[in-house]
Amino acid sequence: MAYEFIKTENREGVFILTMNDPPTRNALGPQMADEIMECLDLFEDDPSARVLLLSGVEPSFCSGANVRGFNQRIQDRESGKADTEAEALPWGKMESRYASRGQKVSLGGQASRIPLRIHKLQKPSIAAVNGHAIGVGMGVALACDIRYTAEKAVFSEAFARMGLIPGDGSCWQLPRLIGMSNTLLLQYTGDRIDGAEAYRLGIASKVFPDDELFDASLELASRMAKGATQSHALIKYLVHKSLSLDFEDALDLAHVAQEQVRKTEDHKEAVQAFLEKRPAQFKGR
Repeated sequence: MAYEFIKTENREGVFILTMNDPPTRNALGPQMADEIMECLDLFEDDPSARVLLLSGVEPSFCSGANVRGFNQRIQDRESGKADTEAEALPWGKMESRYASRGQKVSLGGQASRIPLRIHKLQKPSIAAVNGHAIGVGMGVALACDIRYTAEKAVFSEAFARMGLIPGDGSCWQLPRLIGMSNTLLLQYTGDRIDGAEAYRLGIASKVFPDDELFDASLELASRMAKGATQSHALIKYLVHKSLSLDFEDALDLAHVAQEQVRKTEDHKEAVQAFLEKRPAQFKGR
């Protein structure tokens, strides 16, 4: 399928999705977001695509939200009715709005849907961060299960610099990766960090010389694509669910999952391969 703002390739079970809008350094606008959402749905439904490898056309991973429409939205809002809401401290004002929201608050624009969609994928995902990962671009990388980064990569929680907040889920993601203090430092300041610092903090799993990043990411993705994908899906499910469970409940949930995977063809194949002293040939069933 032809896309305008992304490129895709299925390479022996590795679904390579490359953000592709060089004039904006792969800024995540509404059209790119729609294409990615459609592409992720197709990826998840395709049994021949077993691992997502996400990157961007050089020299960026994703430079953030496409801000061309920000000024127009400001003008449209200011030309409407004046906000007669009594002045209040930010927390109180926000909680008042949230309490009276009626229906669930919609996600803040097309771009902000992408991190949650990646987070909910029932297949493994790897971000190969090859350049700028700014704002929601960093959120997209954080939503992937694993992040490999180039030394030249640049990460930034740039929202506060635009008078905004991280509306991409990184207030949930980052504290779980790097702790509260480091999260607030990055989000208050919007400071930029390189690949080595991202690795030191725990944002990235590994850091590579720039020209080695893609091959290393593809090697990992290819190895995972040959694995037991039913197990991968349930491992991800258990890790996510266990974040909000105590140890006993998490163990009970794991026992249910274990009974499920014991019935898969891949488990049967793994046992047979062990007995025959040969590599297992997993089929994802």
